[in-house]
Amino acid sequence: MSINRYRLRHLAKNKHRGAMHTSRLLENPDKLIGLILLGNNFVNVLASSITTIIALRLGGEAAIAIGAGLLTFVLLIFSEVAPKTVAALYPEKIAFPASFVYVPLLKLLYPIVWLVNIFANSLLKVFGITLDNENSEHLSSEELRTVVHEAGTLIPKRHQKMLISILDLEKVTVEDIMIPRNEITGIDLNDEMTQIVDQLQHSQHTRLPVFRDNINEVEGFLHVRSVLHLLAQDRFTMDDLMNSVREAYFVPETTPLNTQLLNFQEKERRIGLVVDEYGDVQGLVTLEDILEEIVGEFTSEAATTIKDIHPQKDGSYLVDGSANIRDLNRVMKWNLPVDGPKTFNGLITEQLESIPEQGISVKIAGHPIEIVQTQGNTVKTARMLPMTKKVKEHKET
Repeated sequence: MSINRYRLRHLAKNKHRGAMHTSRLLENPDKLIGLILLGNNFVNVLASSITTIIALRLGGEAAIAIGAGLLTFVLLIFSEVAPKTVAALYPEKIAFPASFVYVPLLKLLYPIVWLVNIFANSLLKVFGITLDNENSEHLSSEELRTVVHEAGTLIPKRHQKMLISILDLEKVTVEDIMIPRNEITGIDLNDEMTQIVDQLQHSQHTRLPVFRDNINEVEGFLHVRSVLHLLAQDRFTMDDLMNSVREAYFVPETTPLNTQLLNFQEKERRIGLVVDEYGDVQGLVTLEDILEEIVGEFTSEAATTIKDIHPQKDGSYLVDGSANIRDLNRVMKWNLPVDGPKTFNGLITEQLESIPEQGISVKIAGHPIEIVQTQGNTVKTARMLPMTKKVKEHKET
């Protein structure tokens, strides 16, 4: 009963005979328990009877009490505590050999076991206890997290993090990881053709949104590679541009990442515009953004390559107010709260509960933060100071 059911199933799939027999027995635990207890009680009663006979012959009725005491001690040590402790510690070593005995024994004693189970199960039903354990071995996502964490060296740490990240996808929405609207780079059809050509030739992205005046008037997406041959031949026209534009794909901002990952696969898309409940574009999400939530950053560079983070000589960091909090936590290994505002500016404003002013300092999740520059009613730049030794020791504790 204490054997690891998931390892058992794995071994059974690999045609391990002992595992196959054990798995078959555990499909009907009531019959297995009935068989074991039937044999156990038979042996105990038989041992008690033999002890009584021996006691009567050796010492008369007075020796029966001594015999009962000795038998209890022997059964307790050699039949109960010692063997069952070994079985609990090494279930496979006991269960697999025992299964070769239990399987034929169950067939032989099935009528008796069946009769015993009829009475026992009927009694359980009177107390409202059913034998339906269909979902008893199913794991919830939280339980599966615990299994992954406790795998130890069986699963490399990096793989553990990836598995946990996959489970966490359902808790994160596209709004949490999207590129904000003000950072979207695209092609404005109202620009001059020379400006559009220059933008395509120097674009760092392979897919660009195409719009008129603003991103809410989007026409679709352009895959830059599809027009490179025309650009090379210097015969690229507005008609060529419009013929290469693919219809835009829109994503509700509340869509969980696990759902959106499947949607990207189903729609055969790699990029989509995130819209709010009114249909206004709020940002842009890509397949790469979701994959980075699972495997981490694809590039090995540290914060020096993240445009929103600027390391300083004193060990502090200048952080743009528009920086995404989840990106900051992932890249810098910080622990800023992610269950509220999505940007660094929003987090500071929520913490202060007022319009931020230059020079004000605040501590969030143990991180001292100083507002360096404001613009309008928002934080343009803030300085993330190193955590104090006292805070670090408290966190480690």
